[in-house]
Amino acid sequence: MANRFPIILHNRLPILAGVHINASVSSFSINSCGQFSKTLKRSKNLSSYRVPRRLVFGIGISFWAQFVSMAGNSGTNSIIASARTKGAVEQILENVEWPEQFPFKEEDFQRFDESSDLIFYEAPRFVTHIDDPAIAALTKYYKEAFPPSNTPGVALLDMCSSWVSHFPAGYKQERIAGMGLNEDELKANKVLTEYVVQDLNTNPKLPFEDNSFDVITNVVSVDYLTKPIEVFKEMSRVLKPGGKAIMSFSNRCFWTKAISIWTSTGDADHVMIVGAYFHYAGGFEPPQAVDISPNPGRSDPMYIVHSRKLATA
Repeated sequence: MANRFPIILHNRLPILAGVHINASVSSFSINSCGQFSKTLKRSKNLSSYRVPRRLVFGIGISFWAQFVSMAGNSGTNSIIASARTKGAVEQILENVEWPEQFPFKEEDFQRFDESSDLIFYEAPRFVTHIDDPAIAALTKYYKEAFPPSNTPGVALLDMCSSWVSHFPAGYKQERIAGMGLNEDELKANKVLTEYVVQDLNTNPKLPFEDNSFDVITNVVSVDYLTKPIEVFKEMSRVLKPGGKAIMSFSNRCFWTKAISIWTSTGDADHVMIVGAYFHYAGGFEPPQAVDISPNPGRSDPMYIVHSRKLATA
């Protein structure tokens, strides 16, 4: 049975309303946008706060939950009892019946903090944004998915890059380009052979020739893209025919900079959202999802949505 793309409820409660965040070192409750705004003003460090792994969303209704109820099929209900059930995530993007038109609205890509991303990332952050088990799982996936190291003619692009790309140890290619928002971080990334500082939310045009790269990666940053279709179309343009795009993400983020459709939905929804980006951008094979979470419920979850550029694109 085909998976029907869930209907998005655009009359969701306002973003951030009713969210309760628990952290190991601190906790606070947000009952309204106004209260969250006041909390922001009181905390100088909240702009760089990362959503902890135990997060309860009290915002509207998960559109994946809607999908399950729409399907009215016990088999489908068993597919996503939880986004953390191994094997469940892989089925989310199987045979999806996509709506004819892109189902998201402009407001879905708004953020609590609409200030310049270049200012937000002006100071380098030499930290990792997922825990060590999640990093190890991602690196293991890359080891299996990447072309062998030092393969003649192979080129990679690490989008939304920083001081580390989580590539396998010693991995090299003649060309590994990086794009990011902080030059100090990009300079410190030993795997890159070149880099570009660019804000994709103001200029989604990638500064590369057509058919340039064999692989494009994006680690825990797809949730910050405010023009995802434009960016994914550019990814298709610069990938070589048959080239692979790998979007990886967890449930951690800079809360105020992530788009509202992301912060108001859950892990399974995020898989469908990224899959929609591939589908509506065009030029890609049907996207696939992989759950590489190393210790479900005990460490950061880790998901991948990937696709290849059509050989005839």
